Amino acid sequence: MANQNAFSVEVRNDGVAIVTLDVPGESMNVLNASFADEAYAVLDQVENDPKVKASVFISGKDSGFIAGADVKMLQATTSAGGAAHIARVGQLTFQKMADSKKPIIAAIHGPALGGGYELALACHGRVASDSRKTVVGLPEVMLGVLPGSGGTQRLPRLIGLQQALPLILQGKQVKAFKGVKKGMVDKVVPKEQLLDTAIEMALGMVGKVDPNRSAAKKDIKDRLLEDNPIGRKVVFDQARKMVKAQTKGNYPAPLAIIDCIEYGLNNGLEKGLVYESKRFGELAMTKVARNLMRVFFTDQELARHDFTGSKGADIQQVGVLGGGLMGAGIGTVSLFNAKKSVIIKDRDEKGIGNANQHIKDAADKKLKFQGITEQEHRELLSKYQGVIEYEPLKDCDIIVEAVFENLELKHQMIQDVEANCKDDVVFATNTSSLPLKDIAAAAKRPEQVVAMHYFSPVEKMPLLEIVKHDKTADWVVSTAVDLGRAQGKKVIVVKDGAGFYVNRMLFPYANEIAWMAMEGVPLDQLDKAMVKAGFPVGPISLLDEVGVDVAGKVQPNLLAQFGERFEAPDMSQKLLDANRLGRKTKKGMYLYDQETGKKLKEIDPAVYTLLGVEPNKKISDAEIRRRSLLPLLNEAVRCLEDGTITSPRDGDLGAIFGIGFIPFSGGPFRMIDAMGAGAVVNSLQRYEELYGMRFTPCDMLLDYARNAKTFYES
Repeated sequence: MANQNAFSVEVRNDGVAIVTLDVPGESMNVLNASFADEAYAVLDQVENDPKVKASVFISGKDSGFIAGADVKMLQATTSAGGAAHIARVGQLTFQKMADSKKPIIAAIHGPALGGGYELALACHGRVASDSRKTVVGLPEVMLGVLPGSGGTQRLPRLIGLQQALPLILQGKQVKAFKGVKKGMVDKVVPKEQLLDTAIEMALGMVGKVDPNRSAAKKDIKDRLLEDNPIGRKVVFDQARKMVKAQTKGNYPAPLAIIDCIEYGLNNGLEKGLVYESKRFGELAMTKVARNLMRVFFTDQELARHDFTGSKGADIQQVGVLGGGLMGAGIGTVSLFNAKKSVIIKDRDEKGIGNANQHIKDAADKKLKFQGITEQEHRELLSKYQGVIEYEPLKDCDIIVEAVFENLELKHQMIQDVEANCKDDVVFATNTSSLPLKDIAAAAKRPEQVVAMHYFSPVEKMPLLEIVKHDKTADWVVSTAVDLGRAQGKKVIVVKDGAGFYVNRMLFPYANEIAWMAMEGVPLDQLDKAMVKAGFPVGPISLLDEVGVDVAGKVQPNLLAQFGERFEAPDMSQKLLDANRLGRKTKKGMYLYDQETGKKLKEIDPAVYTLLGVEPNKKISDAEIRRRSLLPLLNEAVRCLEDGTITSPRDGDLGAIFGIGFIPFSGGPFRMIDAMGAGAVVNSLQRYEELYGMRFTPCDMLLDYARNAKTFYES
């Protein structure tokens, strides 16, 4: 056996070299600075060894194949040329694999992503395990760059242009059983058969290596579109049109990806690779990529952060009070993601019937689309119970309450739990508007009361706010954090107070939008301006989706605690009085199809009459963005100032994952650093003269402006 640090090579009697990759000191394999030299040496060794007929590349780590390139290595580069060099070195290494006359097979278990999948693409065949954690894909676009080691060139050639484009443009991670249907892998087998199958495939290719082999299954239409320049131009023009509509020009990587694929298909693989590395280098130096990489690292840091220093309780059984959409959603992520036993309680058979159906539908979806077996489907559902009595909840380790936002009702829930469940049960409320200390006032054991503020829909929204009041025990906070992370959530811990962090930060933004609407700014312009700025959905559409009845519950508490700056126009009350609650009543600010309930693209003209305004105020999109974002930035800093959040990191990630705050900005605090605190204060003071104290800069922001301080060191 020969060792090359991260690589080990074992030549079997049948002539197959088993090349095992196990990067020292890393929980998952990543492609670091030394990878290329080591890989070259290994490839030379197996190519020149007359005893070797073929090779199989496999991971020595059960965590996965290769998670991708080391992003820290890319972040450390200071020039486009330096970043392009990193990509070019990877390309040349993988081209050496592709050019080998001896077949090389990738045996994939666990994630093969980014550079890891580009390595697999350079192999002559790919076998994957049927494990649910086995995924393949090229997610580099999520970091603001493109697959720089051959991904934009090899994947379209392997599976066809029209299949490859959305996979690369959206950074999709594809499970193995779907990957084999698309041609991204050749075979999927049980993990215990992975190596033997890869060896068999390798031996079967000896003397028959085809570096240009394609797995694409093209019909006549596909061939007309993909196999000639005119047809390809139609595909690329359509892709560019779609990307421009979706990104609003905020993300340069998707268009660069299209350019690279087109250039390579028109000019050949070798020139395509050189062009790919050049564009990779350019993208790596953009502010968008730098900020998205920062978000990536701070997200990883947050996932490891110990908020309390105390160990949480061992959670085996989760109880949920309330079988509505929130309660059923909490039950779903607790059952399917956290792998806990789950009991949902509702007050009657109808309510629990809805929850039961929600859980069953989610399990059926996993069976149909996510590759679980019939046995796994049965096992999942066997760990779930829907009840209308408290007795089955007596042994639950944590109870998550998801009932209506009514303080008396929540007090009753606490008292019922304390009377019917074990003494050390954690009581977690999913309140979004009521102060936690007021809810905990009814508890005999207030130290065991915490808030777990989920966002709707629970299964899709990534953020979870854990809220502690003055008496919440550290072990209780840790228990909630552990459960949230097991559910797949990005978890931040915040201090109790009106609106907590996310809603408190969001309200000044939404409030300023409402003030502009009441001044006569067209509602659709408000939406379009903020989507163009980088929000996933406009504020008017968001209000229609959430419902003005829900959104309005937070404002009275904010006004009571923080005073005048949270005063709101009467827009929400007028909509509420007219029962214009948006999607749920098929009547909001937008028009709705009354049969399907689908929101249409047009604003309902009757809304302007109801609000008593003429939608004719002339205002630029830039002005809309400034007026709405400045109060949000100011409030985010206030939350740091008063200890609602404990770090800019939590504030940035809470905003990005909680409300979809402009991801490429890096978050509110990164945005302030980029603008300069002085410039932010000057703009706030200018608006303060026009609109009053809702634009008054907070003391911390004034201090940062005076002393030219930043929230981050870099």
